[in-house]
Amino acid sequence: MYWFRSTKKSCNHLNEFVYLQSKYNINNMKDFFYAIQDLFVNVLFLPFDSLRKIELENWWIANAMTWLLTIIGLVAFVYWMLQLRKFDQNNEEDKSVTSHSYL
Repeated sequence: MYWFRSTKKSCNHLNEFVYLQSKYNINNMKDFFYAIQDLFVNVLFLPFDSLRKIELENWWIANAMTWLLTIIGLVAFVYWMLQLRKFDQNNEEDKSVTSHSYL
């Protein structure tokens, strides 16, 4: 009796898979991975392809993403250093040598 219930449950999952397969026209896993490839190559990387084409005309505009990420990193670094300085001036940091057992 228990085996019969688990088989019935498995059949329900199989029916759901067949339904999704017919709804989205996914015949095998190969199509699924080709869909992921198509999404990244033809949609998500499209702005980077346009930047690559601009590179021959204007180097500064073509490297705009690099400059943006560099500026974000620099701002985060300066903010972090200012926070460390603020805590250091308020003497809130524990500088004792015994803070770690291996020291």
